[in-house]
Amino acid sequence: MKATHGAALTGLAMAGLIAACAPPMTDGAQARNDFKSLCVDCHGADGRGNGPAAAGMVPVPVDLTRVAASNGGVFPRLQVMGHIYGFTPGRSESPMPEFGDLLDGPAVPYDAGDGISTPTPARLVALMEYVEAMQR
Repeated sequence: MKATHGAALTGLAMAGLIAACAPPMTDGAQARNDFKSLCVDCHGADGRGNGPAAAGMVPVPVDLTRVAASNGGVFPRLQVMGHIYGFTPGRSESPMPEFGDLLDGPAVPYDAGDGISTPTPARLVALMEYVEAMQR
């Protein structure tokens, strides 16, 4: 009986370890809510830069559905996350707010394709993936 009990505990411990090391899963519902609360006013519900606050803005809000097309067909994940978070050179010329403090929270290991897994706020990753999914 002890061996079975010990094996069960070992199995549970291993399952916990495997879950802790599993690739991050981002929260699509949270990303949708973040997009609605942080982005829609300027970029619009469809992401095309036609939100209610966009009228008269200089420069005009970026069409988020064309980010990859404007970058040779490649979606620049790190650049997009940097822009959302507020780590973008030349931001002083941009009316876009910095959302880093609002998106801080639990971090996930994220590899943007450079082979380096970096702790990144899970909500920031999820919002970037939400915008990436909007590409046309």
